Amino acid sequence: MYSAITTSLENGILLITINRPDKMNALNKTVFEELNAAIDEVYNNREIKSAIITGAGAKAFVAGADISEFLGLKHSEGMDLAHKGQYIFKKIEDAPKPVIAAVNGFALGGGCELAMACHFRIASDNARFGQPEVNLGLIPGYGGTQRLTQLIGKGRAIELLITGNMLDAATALQYGLVNYVVPQEELLTKARSILELVNTKAPLAVGRCIQAANAVFDHTKDGFTEEVKLFGECFATHDMKEGTNAFLEKRKPNFTGK
Repeated sequence: MYSAITTSLENGILLITINRPDKMNALNKTVFEELNAAIDEVYNNREIKSAIITGAGAKAFVAGADISEFLGLKHSEGMDLAHKGQYIFKKIEDAPKPVIAAVNGFALGGGCELAMACHFRIASDNARFGQPEVNLGLIPGYGGTQRLTQLIGKGRAIELLITGNMLDAATALQYGLVNYVVPQEELLTKARSILELVNTKAPLAVGRCIQAANAVFDHTKDGFTEEVKLFGECFATHDMKEGTNAFLEKRKPNFTGK
């Protein structure tokens, strides 16, 4: 089905792997198209409760965009490329099911932007993060300037953007860019263990938690108003009734996502 990514579904968790290890898993047109299709599957397939995005091999999550595709692009074509990248990464950010980035090795340029579009990040101890676009006479175009500032603060973000320097995994953890740093061989195990716990919770409530948290950075919404709306919506779900009854009856809830 796919040529540049692979997918596998196990225990409700879809593992999406960018599979171009000979190119350090660089993002090209095919990767974007197939990643977009895989995220659509996350939205639409009820068997999928959550997802992990990672890169093939031990060296790179995604070491950047395929720069050869940039050559000869005009002003308007550059804008079109950024719009497409932002559209797909926003779809990941807005996914109603949790999407974790399992960052193994380099996450640079578009790779760092992809990791930041996920709901949170787990890094292997050899991970490296950066936005080195200034070295090419460019800036991040897939949401990197915005999400990096949201995640680590304006001062640190601007320093990284204008120097093109990389962060090692320990510094990324200190800055709050990642939630955990683990040995590389434990990376997917850690990601799965978190999602296996999340998958026991009420799916509609999980999705609304993500939606409410995203509203903090959505200038078209008042986050507190959004929270009230989403809180109220939960009361119309079967899962809310099941969860509260199970609590009062001192039993485990059986959530159905309805």
